[in-house]
Amino acid sequence: MPRSTTPRPGGGFGGEGPGLSIALVDGVPMFREGLSAMVLRTRGLRWLGATDTPQGALQFAERYRPDVVMIDSGLDPRHHLSHTLTGANTDLVVLILVRDGHRTTQYVATAIAAGVHGVILRSAEPPQLIEAINAAHRDRRYVDPALAATVAAPRARLAHVGENEQQPLSRREFQVLQLIADGLENQAIAKILYVSVETVRTHVKSILRKLSARDRTHAVAVAFKSGVLIAPAPARRAASEP
Repeated sequence: MPRSTTPRPGGGFGGEGPGLSIALVDGVPMFREGLSAMVLRTRGLRWLGATDTPQGALQFAERYRPDVVMIDSGLDPRHHLSHTLTGANTDLVVLILVRDGHRTTQYVATAIAAGVHGVILRSAEPPQLIEAINAAHRDRRYVDPALAATVAAPRARLAHVGENEQQPLSRREFQVLQLIADGLENQAIAKILYVSVETVRTHVKSILRKLSARDRTHAVAVAFKSGVLIAPAPARRAASEP
């Protein structure tokens, strides 16, 4: 189970007051710091904070209710986090920061199908990132020009993209799955989530069905393999992708 970084609201210019509130889900500290600095110096935007895990993102979104959440595509390869966030808050705008490895028709098409409002290359320059934030919030749709050709792929091809995708988990099912991955039994999960054991059993049955899993252990294995859950990051290396 991935270790969750405690989400922290940001401070400084834009930390409070009017303007679009921005949160980030990204695993690279230098990138988080750089985006924070960019938002804090941009009038009309305010920085709420960042986290490096899907679980942290769910906690952050529930507590601080950001206007825009920017997500590193590497932490949401199958769009389960995006779908869960937008399903829990229809006003929330999700903007995906697309890594080179996800610069494909399938990834972009399934992101949009999952409810994502914008896609932009993670390597985009600050002015374009600011433009993407504002446009995605204003129009509820933004596509990086560098990804336009990907989005403009033949409709027949896009129509079949995602047909074999797993059915997204609900926010509560996602929480239950993470606790199962931590090794907790139903009774312990029920206490943590303040629900009945029978409710947990119902969620587990739904998780097994959606993941086409035989049992709890298989569900966790499928979740890590498919990207529903993210494996713990290895020790920090000197050469991380910025």
